[in-house]
Amino acid sequence: MSIHDGVESLTSAASGPLRGAVTLPGDKSISHRAISLGALAEGETTVHHLLEGEDVLRTVAAFRAMGVEIDRDPTGIYRIRGVGLDGLAEPDDVLDMGNSGTAMRLLAGVLASQPFFVILTGDASLRQRPMGRIITPLSRMGARILSRAQGRAPLVIQGTELIPLDYQTPVASAQIKSAILLAALNTAGGCSVEEPEQSRDHTERMLTAFGAEVSREGLRVSVEGWPTLTGQTVWVPGDISSAAFPLVAALLVPGSEIVLEGVGVNPTRTGLLDLLAAMGARVEWLNQREEGGEPIADLLVRHSPLQGITVPPEVIPRAIDEFPIFFVAAALAEGETVLAGAAELRVKESDRIHAMAVGLRAIGAQVTEQPDGMRIIGQPDGLAGGVTVDSFTDHRVAMSLLVAGLRCRAPVTVLRCANIQTSFPAFVAKMTALGTKQSF
Repeated sequence: MSIHDGVESLTSAASGPLRGAVTLPGDKSISHRAISLGALAEGETTVHHLLEGEDVLRTVAAFRAMGVEIDRDPTGIYRIRGVGLDGLAEPDDVLDMGNSGTAMRLLAGVLASQPFFVILTGDASLRQRPMGRIITPLSRMGARILSRAQGRAPLVIQGTELIPLDYQTPVASAQIKSAILLAALNTAGGCSVEEPEQSRDHTERMLTAFGAEVSREGLRVSVEGWPTLTGQTVWVPGDISSAAFPLVAALLVPGSEIVLEGVGVNPTRTGLLDLLAAMGARVEWLNQREEGGEPIADLLVRHSPLQGITVPPEVIPRAIDEFPIFFVAAALAEGETVLAGAAELRVKESDRIHAMAVGLRAIGAQVTEQPDGMRIIGQPDGLAGGVTVDSFTDHRVAMSLLVAGLRCRAPVTVLRCANIQTSFPAFVAKMTALGTKQSF
């Protein structure tokens, strides 16, 4: 992969076999939650293997602006001196969440009950993403939140005393659920959230580890208000969403065999692995263990001929962030792959259905964009490439199209790749370490 204009554009080309072992960056979802709960706990929390991407560092900066001491030692361990549930201070300025929807939605839940005024904003992309989905339930709890039309950021929050809520979410979303559960911590009586399908459960797991009273009955999760959260040692596993890129690359490039070390395999996050297994992928789980309440494994990945599938709707919430790279796998599989019921992809960092359809068609894939998904006719012999495509400033779209370039007959240049820094700053270095030196 060659780099032009800093990291603004990247180019990939046909690759020889990927070989070796790599450790993935810390899980982004867990990193956000570790910082947030560490700040709200009493005593010191230490966080090992925190993702030092731009999204998570926005959460760190926000809590520092609200009076929480957060230090990074020379070994990369973060130490958080928690201030308790009622110890945050009003920030002197607007809190800028950059491109991070997770940071904005989780912080909105935390701040809804704090006795001060705060404004949350973000970059142009984040200011177009839907925040009404958290404003609605938080407002039912009594929160005072103002926004632009259609629930768009910036969000103006005047914290106030909240009331309990029993809420049914319209979509399976860990961010909606987490915003409510975090608001429940400062709510007498707590709150319950029921989802149509189970979303990722990192918040519930970590709340339990910090001492909150969390219960689950089917798809309903409840948190009691006013717990005493106690500082913990948190080990952040490797991010399965980042692992997805070298994993799919190894499946697609003949002769490849790699090991992805220390990957989080929480069952609410392994939808992509299930889908790839249904397509014929050879992925072995080695050295399975548990750290900090989260299951972890080393993944041995070998090149595998893939077959197209119809995506089962119940898997969609567990693979929602990985569909851009799944589309690449489908484009190079044998036969047809069909995804429906995934309209949520249209309100991510970009409209990921449209962005991936445009990019894949440009490099020669047979793709039909549909309102809530995509239909793809795979071409296992490879794609044409030889074009420049746009990432739509979406980190996962950018990395997915760069992986697709490894199976193209001519190089693929992807524009506007700077946002890769938000989730996988070492993407180029890790791919190069696996042997793509001639193309990355």
